[in-house]
Amino acid sequence: MSDPIEELTAKFLRTCGEAGESEQRVVDRLTKRLHISRNTSQEFEESLSVGQRLADRIAIFGGSWTFILIFLSVLLAWIVLNTLILTQLGKPFDPYPYVFLNLILSMLAALQAPVIMMSQNRHAAKDRAAAEHDYEVNLKSELEILALHQKIDILREQQWADLVALQHEQIQLLTQLLEARSGAQSAA
Repeated sequence: MSDPIEELTAKFLRTCGEAGESEQRVVDRLTKRLHISRNTSQEFEESLSVGQRLADRIAIFGGSWTFILIFLSVLLAWIVLNTLILTQLGKPFDPYPYVFLNLILSMLAALQAPVIMMSQNRHAAKDRAAAEHDYEVNLKSELEILALHQKIDILREQQWADLVALQHEQIQLLTQLLEARSGAQSAA
């Protein structure tokens, strides 16, 4: 009797046509009876460069309430300093309409946007890697479940065959018993 796992992998490869890298990895692990689950998040984090980690931290900070509150505080302080305090002294360095402040804000936005986009792209790549891993785990689980179903079907067929053989044996014994009994009654 052949191994249900080998039958399933052969059938899967036939129906799948040309198996991709993920499918081939699943089939290899399945036939070698190895686990496929791993921590993709940790693997991804370990592969990041210093610049990528810095971009992620900047993006996290730039999207936080702490950043928003600090940013609003700096803007308010800039406006109060230039409008109320330095105007009374006669030397505001950025009077209303705050052209220098607009320049600084534009530069901040010009630098912050690409950093946030880099971080988002990396998170999208991380999500794709996690989705691919989930697909591999699900595929292996599906194949394992199919193999278990096949094994249960084989066991059930063997049980039926054993029951039928046992029933034939019982019928033969009953036939012999009836023949012996009818032979004893006819002799008497």
